[in-house]
Amino acid sequence: MSDCLVAIRNCLEGFVPAILATCDADGLPNVSLISQVHFVDAERVALSYQFFNKTRRNILATRAASVAVVDPVTCAQYRLDLDYEETLTHGPVFEAMKARLAGIASHSGMAGVFQLLGSDIFRVRTIETIDGPALGAPPPRQDLLALRRVADRLAGKDDLEHLLDAALEAIAGEFGIAHALILMCEPRADRLYTVASRGYAAPGIGSEVAFGDGVIGVAAREGVPIRISNMAAEYDYGNAIRQSAQRSGHAWFAGAEIPFPGLAAPQSQLALPIACRGNVLGVLFVESREAMRFSFADEDALALVGAHLGALIAAMPRDEAPAQAGLDMQEIDATRVVPVRRHVADDSVFFGHDYIIKGVAGAILWRVLSEHVESGRQEFTNRELRLYLARRLPDHAENLEARLVLLRRRLEERGDGIRIERCGRGRFRLAADCRFELEEIGGAAVQSAN
Repeated sequence: MSDCLVAIRNCLEGFVPAILATCDADGLPNVSLISQVHFVDAERVALSYQFFNKTRRNILATRAASVAVVDPVTCAQYRLDLDYEETLTHGPVFEAMKARLAGIASHSGMAGVFQLLGSDIFRVRTIETIDGPALGAPPPRQDLLALRRVADRLAGKDDLEHLLDAALEAIAGEFGIAHALILMCEPRADRLYTVASRGYAAPGIGSEVAFGDGVIGVAAREGVPIRISNMAAEYDYGNAIRQSAQRSGHAWFAGAEIPFPGLAAPQSQLALPIACRGNVLGVLFVESREAMRFSFADEDALALVGAHLGALIAAMPRDEAPAQAGLDMQEIDATRVVPVRRHVADDSVFFGHDYIIKGVAGAILWRVLSEHVESGRQEFTNRELRLYLARRLPDHAENLEARLVLLRRRLEERGDGIRIERCGRGRFRLAADCRFELEEIGGAAVQSAN
């Protein structure tokens, strides 16, 4: 039975509505359409519970149902006899179904009507093929070979920045996925921030998604892949930062927003946790303008990529290598002064009136600039930053490297003449071709670097 259910997973994509049959205690039948039959594991499926109607009463009375599903590729039909076990109103299965239902509702203009009340879990008792015409199945894709090539392309990357870039390049090359992002978690702030992107006009480095917001936030919070086949208005990330700030009471920072670099009208989205030893470190997110672009096979393959990335990130070397010469400060243009302001409340850093970064990355930037103002110092080590941020960073060592990648790329993107450059493993150097003045809002007085 388990092999049979796995073999017909394509029927559980939700692209073709399923037909659900139930009966009451007296044997009176009832037939209705159902929006989702969700694959839970090799022996169970979940049906979407949206209305307390006759179907629902019948299920609770007899604890049995039968559902007919259709393969959207071959048009083959199957009938599943089901035994009801329980109803879930939270957790990974419920959230995955909620995400997909939001996509269906948005695509059909029923966003205010389709609301998931629960996920009814059923054990599959039998699977029967329904006689009828069917097309031949397409040849299987060589996902295992693609995975092997991805692993080969990631081998030997000894710093996080090169690893993340290589991962997105490998996914594009081996799976033909043009639009992809990698976001890293900041658990104490319940959010993720973009550190690498591919295929977008604007890279969106530093853009944020709160835990639980959209397929990305749900994948991070629940630690499971989330996949939908059509764009859902509910899972639009355009206002994620503003809404998160408002929930936290920081709506006055309206300028502290980096636009999320997602597609304007995607039809398929897939978010997969990057995890190691049960800890979610980040999320790999892919999307497409093509409906049903990502199948169960894509989900399986990219889930393995995410797991491999998590293991590589956790094993990233932390020891320091000797400093490299030749990255001295450039000649400073004394006539150009960049005002740098830090809001103490959340470490938001602005260059003039333009928002740059906040949180731990903002604290790192402020620390480096302040040290330079006070002592003229240019070179720093990751080890000393870990000590400085000991009370702020989670236990996962890779978080510091991720924030440095974020900060370095954000400064490069801005092009204001202030940047940080790697000068060896575990070391970096401040470089600037202008003067800057430091001011803390809610903190100390103005300081100036000449």
